[in-house]
Amino acid sequence: MEPVTLTTDRLVLRPVGPQDADAVYAAAQDPDIQRWTTIPSPYLPEHARSFTEELAPHGWADGSTFTFGVFLPEGALAGMLSLMMRSLGTAEIGFWATKEHRGHGYTAEAALTAARWAFTALSIDRVEWRAEVGNTASRAVAEHIGFTLEGTLRSAFNNNGVRRDCWLASLLPSDLGLPSAAPYLPAPSARPAFEDEAL
Repeated sequence: MEPVTLTTDRLVLRPVGPQDADAVYAAAQDPDIQRWTTIPSPYLPEHARSFTEELAPHGWADGSTFTFGVFLPEGALAGMLSLMMRSLGTAEIGFWATKEHRGHGYTAEAALTAARWAFTALSIDRVEWRAEVGNTASRAVAEHIGFTLEGTLRSAFNNNGVRRDCWLASLLPSDLGLPSAAPYLPAPSARPAFEDEAL
């Protein structure tokens, strides 16, 4: 797929390239980013070059991962966001914010913009968010833009070789007032049928 650029009143979401390697490297030195994401730790200049020159562009080319750098209009890097295709009609969103630009709502604004784009341009019917249990800042962003927490997955997250539990939440087109690409039949709100079955 050809890379696209998305804009809001405050942000420019665009594909990253070699010109962004230094900014990505500098941002990724933040201990919080290394702690709560799956980027290499320690994060070296060659990691930033590989990400901006190979991984991110290849994701766009083969349609597997759509990575946006989140930039302020004057060009400063405010964060990074990716939509990774997981199965038919489902993508997983991941994001981080640079230390100096947290607390302004940029990540939520970018994530909502990217989700709307995925629902309308990619025929996605479900965007999933996962984060290690304890990453309350990421959870606050997800809940702020309308994700529904669906539970905790045990040992579902590998962070630097250590298995950890993670939260799982979802956002559907209907949560944003958008139509689904495929029909959706929600389960009845009554108690699950298996509760009536003999164990």
